[in-house]
Order: sequence, then C-alpha cells, then structure tokens
Amino acid sequence: MRNTYDLSGKFAIVTGAARGIGRAVAEVLISNGCQVVIWDAKKADVPSASSILVDITQPSQIAVAIAALGDQRVDILVNNAGYIGQAVDFVGQSQSEWQRILQVNLLGTMQVTQAILPIMIRKRAGRIINFGSLAGKEGLAGISAYSAASAGVISFTKALSREVARHEVFVNCVAPGPIDTDMIRDLGTDLVNQMMTDSPMSRLGQPHEVAELVAWLCTDASRFNTGAVFDMSGGRARY
Repeated sequence: MRNTYDLSGKFAIVTGAARGIGRAVAEVLISNGCQVVIWDAKKADVPSASSILVDITQPSQIAVAIAALGDQRVDILVNNAGYIGQAVDFVGQSQSEWQRILQVNLLGTMQVTQAILPIMIRKRAGRIINFGSLAGKEGLAGISAYSAASAGVISFTKALSREVARHEVFVNCVAPGPIDTDMIRDLGTDLVNQMMTDSPMSRLGQPHEVAELVAWLCTDASRFNTGAVFDMSGGRARY
C-alpha cells in the first residue's frame, strides 16, 4: 500500500533529480500534491515536474535559477545532487577528482542553501533536507573524499539548524547507506556485493524507500525535527 503525505500547495526544489534517489524524491513529492522544480546539470524528464539546467558548483547558474523563481514561495529544498567518483585509494586519486567531489557534495549544497534560505526566512517557513551518507558518519576506505564531503554536510546541517530554527525553517539530513542507483552500481560488482554482504538485510536500499522518508520530513508530522541525521542503511550503520 502506498503511503500518503499532505503536501498539497507546497513548492519544492530538488537538486540532482534527473535519476536515482533525486528522481524518486521528486516523484513521491509530486504524487502527494507538491509542485516540483528540478535543478540538475542534466535534463530531467520527470512527469509533472519542471526542469532547469543548473550546475550547483557554479554560483552564476544558481543565481539565474533563483531569478527565474520571481516571487515564488519555496517551501521545500532537497539538496540531493551528489557525486561519488570511483573507489580508489586516496593517494592515487587526482586532485581535480577529489576537489570535484567536495564541490558537488559539500560546496554545492551550501551554495544552493545560501541562495534559497532568505526566501524561507522571509516567509518564516521552510524545510531543508540535505543528503549526507553513511560514509560521512563512519568513513569508508576507497571513498575518502566522499566520506569527508558527506561528514561536512552532516555538520553543516546541525550547525545551520540551530541558526534558523527561530525562523521556523527546519533543516535535517538523510544519510543513506548503499542504495540501488547507478552511482553505487558504477563502483563495481565486487564492491556492491561486499556492501550487500555487510548489510543485516543483505540487500541494497531502493530509491523510493529513501524518498518516503524525505516526504515525511516535509510534512507537519515532522514539525519538531531539526538538526537530525536519519540513517537509511538497512541496519548497517553502527552509530
């Protein structure tokens, strides 16, 4: 049975929603009455959603997308855009690659949030859901830069939530473990199989399972949650 959430009349921006978890989030929000605009560096083809090409590492592109909003109220921001790269020992990872990982996952999240936050503060209402990762909590060998970026997102979430709670803007973080997306599958069969072996549920999570948690965080049922980090790891998270 499909879960339902009261998001009618809400307006959301979801980054990185051309595929994977972001696409699932957009679809669930739309199915529950939310108007969704997708910001992605690639064209997103999600029924009933608008799509704008935005590279979140480029402040000028964010500024153009903000201007296109006009006086539009923004109720929900989902900072989902992410890049993990390949699993490799840090000493062998190029500087340009680990810098890109930081730029997309951490700096991009901060840049988009800084651009949208004034809109929410003026309206004294808003939900921001940032995407970290299990890697950001535990640190995973082979993806050191991604682990560092995700840890930064988690800390940013906690700090920002304390700043803006008085404005009725609530900021939370979702930290998935391995989810069945192209980004995870691209790490290679051996690593994916090891991830499933390490999981108490012996499987990868599904994008729609993560999307359900995001949708709940956007409802009034979650009105006393801010600065929290929600695991989606199938029991794999150790703390």
